[in-house]
Amino acid sequence: MANYAIITDLNRCTGCLACTVACKAINGVDVGNFWIKTLRIGPHPIEGGSGDFPDVEMYFLPVQCQHCKNPECVRVCPTGASHIREDGTVQIDKSKCIGCRFCALACPYGVRYLNEEERVVEKCTMCEQRISQGELPQCVAQCGARARFFGDLDKGVDNFEGPAHPDSPGCQYDEMTKTRVKLKDYVEAYTESDIHHLKDAGNKPKLMYLLREGRKWRE
Repeated sequence: MANYAIITDLNRCTGCLACTVACKAINGVDVGNFWIKTLRIGPHPIEGGSGDFPDVEMYFLPVQCQHCKNPECVRVCPTGASHIREDGTVQIDKSKCIGCRFCALACPYGVRYLNEEERVVEKCTMCEQRISQGELPQCVAQCGARARFFGDLDKGVDNFEGPAHPDSPGCQYDEMTKTRVKLKDYVEAYTESDIHHLKDAGNKPKLMYLLREGRKWRE
């Protein structure tokens, strides 16, 4: 079995919203709702600086379902609609969902919502229709800054993969989504202390964020 997750290199993320738009397009997310929200964190004054530009820090933070190891949404679901799949992702069985929104209220990250037309709760599925076929989640495949990487936690974060840039040696544009690079070989060097999670409320979020020294992580 696998234990899938996504890591985003926030030092590379430009806040272009490509992940947000690509997600809405492939999953048919209705207007006004989002499976990924890209937040701007800052600008904040740098400690010891003037308090004015350029002595400020800022980064963009894509927030979605964290596919937690111990998800509160699954614990409170009265019908078993919210569940952990064998690949470690948290999914919603719409045939069982009664739209009670207990899961949405229990989620620490506010990433679930009620689809008013279908009267069921929706959220990021990590593109289970794609990863089950060996493809990358759409938000990873369409990240223009090559900041997002997908992989199996049991194989180590270093081995998470993303699409190669079309200018990479041996990579043709029409093969861009097929040719992959590993996180450790592609991004700026990082240490374990550079890897962060959203605040843990006992649910153990699995999605990760790379933010290196020089920019402070703010939960």
